[in-house]
Amino acid sequence: MTNPSRPEPPDPPNLRRNRQWRRGASVADDPSRSDALSTSIFVGRQLRVLRAERGISIRSLADQSGLNVNTLSLIENGKSSPSVGTLQQLASALDVPITAFFERKEVKNDISYLKAGQRRRVAFHHGTLEDLGTGLTLRGGQPFLVTMEPKADSGPIPIVHTGHEFVFCLEGQLTYTISGNLYPLDPGDSLLFAAHLPHCWCNTGKTPSRSLLIMCPTDEDDHPTERHFKPE
Repeated sequence: MTNPSRPEPPDPPNLRRNRQWRRGASVADDPSRSDALSTSIFVGRQLRVLRAERGISIRSLADQSGLNVNTLSLIENGKSSPSVGTLQQLASALDVPITAFFERKEVKNDISYLKAGQRRRVAFHHGTLEDLGTGLTLRGGQPFLVTMEPKADSGPIPIVHTGHEFVFCLEGQLTYTISGNLYPLDPGDSLLFAAHLPHCWCNTGKTPSRSLLIMCPTDEDDHPTERHFKPE
């Protein structure tokens, strides 16, 4: 018979660790739990966005999906990871594909202005790939390497043409004015915009500038280079 007044010996280290694991180890100790938590938070955020876009209250969504209000609240707050069956119920109630809960929507703009340290970068086997025009795509582009003397500009009349225009500053400084807004470009900065917006450019530095320019008109009969760069 054990003596109730005598304290029990401490657990061996291995047993203590096992008991701590059974009670629930920290997220930092288990990367898979960290990934699951991140997914739950993202899915919950997407559910809240989809519901808000449709003007549906959480109670109305519960009625339409057949799920409990508390269950939906836990999912939206990233505190519960929904099963595939639960996501199918929600997708049916919201009239969206189940993949809508995992899609990362990018804001579509007419202008993508990126400073050198702001671009999305993805590593691959031999280096890195940087997205120079997040939110916009180019089709049928024609690339140019442009060198401009200091104070050179495109003239007093803003330029308008079809398609898109992409600029990547290599050396010097130049400034684009688009719809009255200034976009200064230093080496490493990029700019992508819808060319129907009135625009002009100027070398605002004290040295020659060099830049990569890609023009992508959507009309085969449109020749924007003639408006940008008049021959001497």
